[in-house]
Amino acid sequence: MADLDPVIHAQARLRITSALATLGKEEAITFPRLQQILAMTAGNLSTHLRKLEDAEYVTVEKAIEGRSPVTYIALTTLGRRRFEDYTESLRSLLGGTA
Repeated sequence: MADLDPVIHAQARLRITSALATLGKEEAITFPRLQQILAMTAGNLSTHLRKLEDAEYVTVEKAIEGRSPVTYIALTTLGRRRFEDYTESLRSLLGGTA
């Protein structure tokens, strides 16, 4: 299991990266929508996003739309690559079945 990325391997972060990996390479999702999809509390999601952001696997961009603040989350190129490496390592660990 040494090949499994410890940043992604935590259950919550695996769920986050899995959800973000379904987006296109140039797409982002709002924090509340990601929170809703994953059924996570704001605090829990924020904590795990911080770890992913520190590893440069996700970007967290804050903007103002109209008069309201909005936070966008996206998987970086590095994050997408690490997620693909993680899933490949997991497949290998499980005997190469896809």
